[in-house]
Amino acid sequence: MIDSVFDEALRILTFQSGFNSAVVVAGTAALGLAGGTVGTFLLLRRRALVSDALSHATLPGIAIAFLVGAALGLPERSLPLLLAGAVASGVVGLLTVQALSRFTRLTEDSAIGAVLSVFFGLGVVLLSVIQNLELGGQAGLKTFILGQTAAMAQGEAIAIGLLAAGAALAVALLFKELRVLAFDPGFAAVQGWPVGALDLVLMGLATLVTVIGLQTVGLILVVALLIIPPAAARFWTDRLPALTVAAAVIGALSGWLGAALSALLPKLPAGAVIVLVAGGFFLLSFLFAPARGLVAAALRQGRLRLTFAERRALADLLDGRPVEGSVALWLRLRGYIRDGALTPAGQTAARAAARDRRLWERFLADYPALLPAHANWGVDPIDSVLPGDMVRLLEERSAPS
Repeated sequence: MIDSVFDEALRILTFQSGFNSAVVVAGTAALGLAGGTVGTFLLLRRRALVSDALSHATLPGIAIAFLVGAALGLPERSLPLLLAGAVASGVVGLLTVQALSRFTRLTEDSAIGAVLSVFFGLGVVLLSVIQNLELGGQAGLKTFILGQTAAMAQGEAIAIGLLAAGAALAVALLFKELRVLAFDPGFAAVQGWPVGALDLVLMGLATLVTVIGLQTVGLILVVALLIIPPAAARFWTDRLPALTVAAAVIGALSGWLGAALSALLPKLPAGAVIVLVAGGFFLLSFLFAPARGLVAAALRQGRLRLTFAERRALADLLDGRPVEGSVALWLRLRGYIRDGALTPAGQTAARAAARDRRLWERFLADYPALLPAHANWGVDPIDSVLPGDMVRLLEERSAPS
């Protein structure tokens, strides 16, 4: 049983489980890649909540488009028509948020909350009305709320993949402009850059990713594909090019693995599965990223405490004060003491520690405002932090007269 499940999972992940399954998995991976790429700039522009309102605002448009299609006698659940309705409704929701923020006393987060709630409530009411009508295909509308990759036709999956790839390509082509917009829009405006147009392009790309992700992830959770990958990538790097690539990779892996799991577990909502996979990547990044991860931070803090205790103990031994407990054991393991006395290596390290402490104390007494923000003055050797001329000046001032 376990072997058969593993074999099936391997076939899905390696695109060997049939053409339709391969297209769905590849299209979802492309969607994740686009979400991570576009989401990087949304995160830097602090537009995460706006994208959430955008996704919820699409539901009335989907319902209205379905009713219009039924009235015109169009095919049941026509994806192009439904997505067009989602785009129109999402844009109206976005403009409503901007209008409320600009022309009323509401803050942006209050405007977002109001629009999100009202539009989503309207969509739920319209869906309830549709369910009571004698129309075909209304059951499939629920897949837009939580997502269901199994309901995707082959052509739909290909279209989603191509549109997602187009969104990622647009970010790549406008990378320089979006970088300036994200970090210094005021400077960009002074230099004559079309900040308003660039912001509109960014929100347009967010709208595109949101709409094409409705059937895969669902309108409730599609915002997670825009936010979680860049948030996870932020733990790994501070450089924008690397951040964008890392977010794209995390998003693509989330879509790829999530779609495969959804194919194995068709009774579970695809959107939730994909978001849980993305959440797993975020948790791993939060814990184990070497620069900002929780484990790395704890190890750095422990190393700083140990180094501080070691240098203080060495200085105490040099002054003839005894050292006991775990610090003494550590110094013995380091080869700095033997039989309670400093070894030659220990004496060298102790003199260096005593010198650093003396010079740091002189520096803090004379130039407290000049202490570098990154310096751990009880741990770092002073020569590795301050310039040589400053160290020589401190030695002259701290020398016995």
